[in-house]
Parts: sequence; C-alpha cells; structure tokens
Amino acid sequence: MSNHLAFEMSDHIYTIAVMPGDGIGSEVVGATLSVLEKLAPLHDLHLRYENYDFGAALYQRSGKVITAQDMDEVGKSDAVLAGAFGIPSVRRSDGTEVAPQIEMRSHFGLFASLRQAKLLPAVPTRLKADKVDILVIRETTEGMFAGLKDPFEPSDELLTDRMTITRKTSEKLFTVAFAQARLRKKNLGTRGHVTLLHKSNVLRSNSLLVKVFREVATRNPDIESADCYIDAGAMYFVTSPERYDVVVTENIFGDIVSEVAAGIVGGLGVAPSGDVSETFGVFQPSHGSAPDIAGRGIANPIATFLSAALMLEWLGSRHDDSRCLDAAYHLREAVEQQLIAGPRTADIGGDARTDQVTSALVSILDGGNARRS
Repeated sequence: MSNHLAFEMSDHIYTIAVMPGDGIGSEVVGATLSVLEKLAPLHDLHLRYENYDFGAALYQRSGKVITAQDMDEVGKSDAVLAGAFGIPSVRRSDGTEVAPQIEMRSHFGLFASLRQAKLLPAVPTRLKADKVDILVIRETTEGMFAGLKDPFEPSDELLTDRMTITRKTSEKLFTVAFAQARLRKKNLGTRGHVTLLHKSNVLRSNSLLVKVFREVATRNPDIESADCYIDAGAMYFVTSPERYDVVVTENIFGDIVSEVAAGIVGGLGVAPSGDVSETFGVFQPSHGSAPDIAGRGIANPIATFLSAALMLEWLGSRHDDSRCLDAAYHLREAVEQQLIAGPRTADIGGDARTDQVTSALVSILDGGNARRS
C-alpha cells in the first residue's frame, strides 16, 4: 500500500447503519457497539453509526414497514449491522411475518448469505468431532423466494409457491463461493473446497443450478469441488461435517442446512451471518428476536460479535484495508479467549448475563493488539 493510500485510508470513516430490530436485538447490538468502541481505536479505525428503527415492533405500533426510500438512505452507508427482526405474533394480512431483512435483500440485491459455523472452544456440542469450520452460502433472492411478490389471493383450499433459478444469479453466487473458499484456504488453512447441495434428480430448476456450478468450477481449477443431493448432504452435516469447507445452495435448502450447521457447533447463539452483494452488506446474528427473553439481560451476544467481525472482514476485503482485516482477526481471537475463560451465557453452558460477557470481552481487548501473521 502506498504512503498516500495509507494516509487516505487512515482518515476514512466507515458509516455503519445500525438496526437493532426486535426482541433481544437492541441488547446484542448494544453489546456489540460497546465492543467495537474498544476495538476500533486499537486498529486506527473510524466508525460512525447511523441508527434506524425498523422491525415488527415498529409495524405493530405504527403500521410502518421499511420502504424503498428508507433503504435508499440506508444504502448510503458502508454496511449494516443489525440485530434480530420479527415477532411471531405480528404478521401482515397475508399471514407472513414482518421481516425487513427480506426487503433489504431484494432492494440491495443481496444474493448471498454467508453463514459461518465453527466449533469454538468451550462451547458444548453433542457432535463427536475435533474440528468443524464450515461456511454455508445461501442464495437469498430467488429459489423458493422468487415468488414472494407474486399476486396473492387468500384461499383455504390451495396456495402455491414457486422456485426459480437463473443463470445470472447462480453464476454470481458460485463466483462468491469459490472466492470464499480461496480466501479461507489462504487465511484459515481450510481445504479450499466447495460443495453444491441440490435436488436435480427431481427439480428441473436444480438441473440448471448444477450445470452452472460445474461451469464455474472449471474456471476455478485451484479449488476442489463436488455436488451432492440435498437429502444426503444434510445427513453429512451430522455424520461427517469435517468433509465440508464451503457449502453453497439455493434459498430454502440453505436456510435449513445453515441452521443444522449452527446446531452442530453449539446453536444459533454462536452463529454469525452476512447478506452480501458485490457492493453492499448486511450483517446480523443468525438467531431470531427471542421475545420470550427480551429485556431480561440474558441474551447471548457472541453471534453478533462474530457478525461484526464478518462485517469488518468484508469491509477490509472490499476496500483493501488491512486495518479492518486485522480488527476482524483480533475480535475473533478475543471471542475465542473469552469463551475459554468465561463467563458464558446459559445457552452455551454458563449462567452469565449479556453485560458480563461483554465486559469480559472488552477486558480482553484492553490487553492489547492482535495482528494476522
């Protein structure tokens, strides 16, 4: 990096749109902002936050949902850090939940959801495995979500949904998958392997998915690849998860297997995610709003901490900014240290409160800097 570019980057302010959302969202996001406040100066990072109130609670109070104009304003930021959206009892007239993240995926073309599942130290799991480190990449704009805006006529007799696969989106999705496998191999020492899960033996749309995947694979000969039927592939998550590095699949299949992956490494409380396009990203924990524990101060913030690390990594890669990459590495290392030392929340074997976990992590960050080797 030239001295001139380094000077420009040191002055760059990243604007982060913050959307706490519903339920425990405000608690885990608040905890994460406290961590970022400690972390950012250690790496000469300048983060500015713009707060937005969207979610089911707002819809319940005012009937307002996120609009295209709202999203245009959000789109001026460098990235979004979100909490959790949705309250099961708050639904639209068609019976679906209020979920701003779905509108954002469509508006910003966030076609790939990155769902990390890593077996972390001291996190209890029923799985007998020494090492699990999987990245599930779920397509989020088509597949079984393609018809979400189709005309809707209520009926108690027949309702249908449609699955649509396009070459354009599939090529972009698989390009991201192979790029992620390459980055993980370089930075994490993983295998450098991509597996496609599909149902092409039954679903015509999935035959196109397989065809495009194999074409993209031939353009990435440095990365190994395979494809597998989704039913067998789902079984392998629990019988031999070590076989997986990067797993890529269509929308609904990805929604399901990413939660299976989270389950085998200790649950959604340690499962981060990021919905990305080629130019924009929304980062949030994979878990829901957990209204049953909202306001009690016992929510697990680890998944949101790790989502912030994913956000910093994405910003660093997008802007060629080593400070963001170092900060992401530092945060992940600190989370692993904190999990070993404790305290931990009840869902992962402890009895700590959210603020106790947050304070412990901040104390670890106080101990100094950490850089990638």
